[in-house]
Amino acid sequence: MNPTEAMAEALVLARDAMGEGDVPVGALVLDADGVVIGRGRNTRERDADPTGHAEIVALRAAAVHRGQWRLEGCTLVVTLEPCTMCAGAIVGSRVARLVFGAFDDKAGAVGSLWDVVRDRRLNHRPEVESGVLVDESTALLQEFFAGHR
Repeated sequence: MNPTEAMAEALVLARDAMGEGDVPVGALVLDADGVVIGRGRNTRERDADPTGHAEIVALRAAAVHRGQWRLEGCTLVVTLEPCTMCAGAIVGSRVARLVFGAFDDKAGAVGSLWDVVRDRRLNHRPEVESGVLVDESTALLQEFFAGHR
Protein backbone atom coordinates (compact mmCIF):
# COMPACT_ATOMS: atom_id res chain seq x y z
CA MET A 1 0.00 0.00 0.00
CA ASN A 2 1.42 3.39 -0.93
CA PRO A 3 1.04 6.53 1.24
CA THR A 4 -1.90 7.92 -0.77
CA GLU A 5 -3.82 4.64 -0.51
CA ALA A 6 -3.01 4.47 3.19
CA MET A 7 -4.17 8.05 3.70
CA ALA A 8 -7.47 7.23 1.98
CA GLU A 9 -7.96 4.37 4.47
CA ALA A 10 -6.95 6.65 7.36
CA LEU A 11 -9.65 9.10 6.24
CA VAL A 12 -12.23 6.31 6.58
CA LEU A 13 -11.04 5.75 10.15
CA ALA A 14 -11.20 9.50 10.79
CA ARG A 15 -14.81 9.58 9.60
CA ASP A 16 -15.56 6.70 12.00
CA ALA A 17 -14.13 8.78 14.87
CA MET A 18 -16.30 11.71 13.83
CA GLY A 19 -19.34 9.42 13.93
CA GLU A 20 -18.54 8.75 17.58
CA GLY A 21 -18.29 12.47 18.36
CA ASP A 22 -14.50 12.69 18.30
CA VAL A 23 -12.21 14.88 16.25
CA PRO A 24 -11.84 13.07 12.90
CA VAL A 25 -8.27 11.83 12.86
CA GLY A 26 -7.24 8.42 11.52
CA ALA A 27 -3.87 6.70 11.34
CA LEU A 28 -2.23 3.58 9.93
CA VAL A 29 1.16 1.99 10.54
CA LEU A 30 2.67 0.25 7.53
CA ASP A 31 5.57 -2.17 7.74
CA ALA A 32 8.52 -1.93 5.35
CA ASP A 33 6.55 -3.90 2.72
CA GLY A 34 3.58 -1.51 2.91
CA VAL A 35 1.38 -3.93 4.84
CA VAL A 36 -0.92 -2.40 7.47
CA ILE A 37 0.12 -3.60 10.94
CA GLY A 38 -1.72 -1.00 13.02
CA ARG A 39 -4.87 1.09 12.69
CA GLY A 40 -6.13 3.87 14.91
CA ARG A 41 -8.61 6.68 15.18
CA ASN A 42 -9.23 9.24 17.85
CA THR A 43 -10.93 7.59 20.84
CA ARG A 44 -10.61 10.30 23.47
CA GLU A 45 -14.34 10.88 23.80
CA ARG A 46 -15.38 7.24 23.46
CA ASP A 47 -12.83 5.96 25.98
CA ALA A 48 -12.49 9.10 28.16
CA ASP A 49 -8.76 8.75 27.52
CA PRO A 50 -6.57 11.83 27.01
CA THR A 51 -4.00 9.67 25.20
CA GLY A 52 -6.60 8.28 22.78
CA HIS A 53 -5.09 9.99 19.75
CA ALA A 54 -5.20 8.12 16.44
CA GLU A 55 -1.40 7.94 16.25
CA ILE A 56 -1.05 6.44 19.73
CA VAL A 57 -3.79 3.89 19.07
CA ALA A 58 -2.15 2.86 15.76
CA LEU A 59 1.36 2.71 17.25
CA ARG A 60 0.12 0.51 20.12
CA ALA A 61 -1.60 -1.85 17.68
CA ALA A 62 1.54 -2.07 15.54
CA ALA A 63 3.72 -2.79 18.58
CA VAL A 64 1.37 -5.58 19.65
CA HIS A 65 1.43 -6.96 16.10
CA ARG A 66 5.24 -6.94 16.10
CA GLY A 67 5.62 -8.04 19.69
CA GLN A 68 7.98 -5.16 20.42
CA TRP A 69 7.91 -1.40 20.88
CA ARG A 70 10.53 -0.64 18.22
CA LEU A 71 8.80 0.10 14.93
CA GLU A 72 11.95 0.50 12.86
CA GLY A 73 11.30 0.43 9.12
CA CYS A 74 7.65 1.38 9.58
CA THR A 75 5.66 4.32 8.22
CA LEU A 76 2.98 6.13 10.20
CA VAL A 77 0.29 7.69 8.02
CA VAL A 78 -2.05 10.13 9.78
CA THR A 79 -4.66 12.58 8.55
CA LEU A 80 -3.55 15.47 10.81
CA GLU A 81 -0.13 16.78 11.81
CA PRO A 82 0.80 15.12 15.13
CA CYS A 83 0.74 17.02 18.42
CA THR A 84 3.70 17.06 20.84
CA MET A 85 2.58 13.88 22.62
CA CYS A 86 2.22 11.97 19.37
CA ALA A 87 5.43 13.41 17.91
CA GLY A 88 7.26 12.18 21.00
CA ALA A 89 5.72 8.72 20.60
CA ILE A 90 6.76 8.65 16.94
CA VAL A 91 10.36 9.45 17.87
CA GLY A 92 10.30 7.04 20.81
CA SER A 93 8.96 4.15 18.74
CA ARG A 94 11.66 4.63 16.09
CA VAL A 95 9.19 4.96 13.20
CA ALA A 96 11.21 5.45 10.02
CA ARG A 97 8.76 7.68 8.17
CA LEU A 98 5.84 9.95 8.99
CA VAL A 99 3.26 10.91 6.38
CA PHE A 100 0.48 13.34 7.28
CA GLY A 101 -2.31 15.24 5.57
CA ALA A 102 -3.50 18.50 7.12
CA PHE A 103 -1.34 20.89 9.09
CA ASP A 104 -2.44 21.83 12.62
CA ASP A 105 -1.72 25.51 13.21
CA LYS A 106 -2.93 25.29 16.82
CA ALA A 107 -1.13 22.18 18.10
CA GLY A 108 1.11 20.78 15.34
CA ALA A 109 4.51 19.50 16.41
CA VAL A 110 5.91 18.61 12.99
CA GLY A 111 6.54 22.10 11.69
CA SER A 112 3.52 24.25 12.56
CA LEU A 113 4.24 25.26 16.17
CA TRP A 114 7.17 22.99 16.98
CA ASP A 115 9.24 20.50 15.05
CA VAL A 116 9.78 17.73 17.56
CA VAL A 117 10.47 14.95 15.07
CA ARG A 118 13.31 16.81 13.36
CA ASP A 119 14.99 18.15 16.51
CA ARG A 120 18.70 17.44 16.04
CA ARG A 121 19.13 16.85 19.77
CA LEU A 122 17.10 13.64 19.58
CA ASN A 123 18.63 10.28 18.77
CA HIS A 124 16.03 9.42 16.13
CA ARG A 125 14.47 11.58 13.43
CA PRO A 126 11.97 10.06 10.99
CA GLU A 127 11.64 11.15 7.40
CA VAL A 128 8.58 13.41 7.00
CA GLU A 129 6.16 13.87 4.10
CA SER A 130 3.28 16.29 4.54
CA GLY A 131 0.27 17.35 2.53
CA VAL A 132 -0.88 13.91 1.33
CA LEU A 133 -4.61 14.22 0.56
CA VAL A 134 -4.49 17.53 2.42
CA ASP A 135 -7.73 18.84 0.90
CA GLU A 136 -9.70 15.76 1.98
CA SER A 137 -8.18 15.80 5.48
CA THR A 138 -8.83 19.52 5.92
CA ALA A 139 -12.42 19.28 4.63
CA LEU A 140 -13.25 16.53 7.12
CA LEU A 141 -11.90 18.60 10.02
CA GLN A 142 -13.76 21.69 8.83
CA GLU A 143 -16.98 19.69 8.58
CA PHE A 144 -16.55 18.43 12.14
CA PHE A 145 -15.73 21.81 13.69
CA ALA A 146 -18.49 23.61 11.76
CA GLY A 147 -20.95 21.39 13.58
CA HIS A 148 -19.43 22.32 16.96
CA ARG A 149 -19.57 26.09 16.66
